[in-house]
Amino acid sequence: MGLQRPQDADGADQAAVLKDRFAATRALTEALVEPLSDADACLQSMEDASPAKWHLAHTTWFWETFLLREYAQGYDLFSEHYPFLFNSYYEAEGARIARDKRGMLSRPSLSEILEWRGAVDEAMVPLLEDPERAQLIELGIAHEQQHIELLLTDIKHGFFQNPTGPAIWDGAPEPAMSAGKGGVGWYEHPGGIALIGTDGEGFAFDNEGPRHRVLLEPFALSRRLVTNDQWTQFIADGGYDTASLWLSDGWAWVKENDITAPLYWRGDAYFTHQGWQERDPDAPVTHISHFEADAFATWAGMRLPTEFEWEAIARGQEEGPAAHNPSGGNQLDGAYAPMPGGGESLFGDCWQFTRSAYLPYPGFKPASGAVGEYNGKFMSGQCVLKGASCATVRGHSRASYRNFFYPHQRWQFTGLRLAKDI
Repeated sequence: MGLQRPQDADGADQAAVLKDRFAATRALTEALVEPLSDADACLQSMEDASPAKWHLAHTTWFWETFLLREYAQGYDLFSEHYPFLFNSYYEAEGARIARDKRGMLSRPSLSEILEWRGAVDEAMVPLLEDPERAQLIELGIAHEQQHIELLLTDIKHGFFQNPTGPAIWDGAPEPAMSAGKGGVGWYEHPGGIALIGTDGEGFAFDNEGPRHRVLLEPFALSRRLVTNDQWTQFIADGGYDTASLWLSDGWAWVKENDITAPLYWRGDAYFTHQGWQERDPDAPVTHISHFEADAFATWAGMRLPTEFEWEAIARGQEEGPAAHNPSGGNQLDGAYAPMPGGGESLFGDCWQFTRSAYLPYPGFKPASGAVGEYNGKFMSGQCVLKGASCATVRGHSRASYRNFFYPHQRWQFTGLRLAKDI
């Protein structure tokens, strides 16, 4: 499958770790939808987003399809209808409901989906202790963690459509304000040969390898993410009205969709999981497209980094004390937003656009079977993003991690960090 098996535990310890991580991940998914009504859980605000109930079901379908159906002796599917309803894009698994119709699934109910989840969790217990299944279980946990982040951003986009601006978590605290803006500064790199991709230690997705060499020219990467205040200056200087700043496709996107600001901005406010809030000028700007990120970098007289430059700086920083924004991930306080003054961390506030196209690394080969459809078939027309966001489950990202989206998409927590040649 092109995945790496954990290297830091013997069989018994590894099984215990997997059981704990499986239980914690499954519980987090359900805890996040606890405030939602059945109607809330059916919201599908656009084709890119999926209903919360569908995320609950699809992640359960994954365990049932790739583990229980294949390796649990005598296991019977919970429902013969669920494979059609909750397959996402796996052609090898047959026909499925159209992606833009997922919001029409008023049945099965939310309670029925939760009942199915409980049955699958119970059936998974013996497989969690089978060392032969550890690799696939790691993939399943990482898969559900990805859907936790999607669930959060999809819910936010759905509630944004409501004119009343409802809060998902009433009374949830806002991230603590920083004491100051902090330094700007740059990470400087002398260039040379860099090793890029997973080093084979611990879990990694197949698209993170094989490890290979890349030649870098001398460059510098900003220590801070671009802020709301800087973006306000971009707007005031006619950033959205100056064609020379934009890629051709980006300018067409701006004009066709009347884009004048990041998603969720309205005056001095922005929409959050707590409803409309005052926008902090020192917080990292987020919910921007690759087109917008590239235009801002051009306006600033700089550029976006390549994914290889970003990784060369980030390697070894994953476990630093400020590696992840403490306001998000596996906490349930509802404060999913980049923190003011927190943008110096390479991980944790928002996914950062690079100028790199999402393409296979030299020697990449997708796994055989349906699992091989996980990443490889999407390597066309998309952009690589690095880091993690305030909605990313803690520990999910790493320097070699490659997130990817189409250049117009911006409903995720996406931002930018500038780069320059030196």
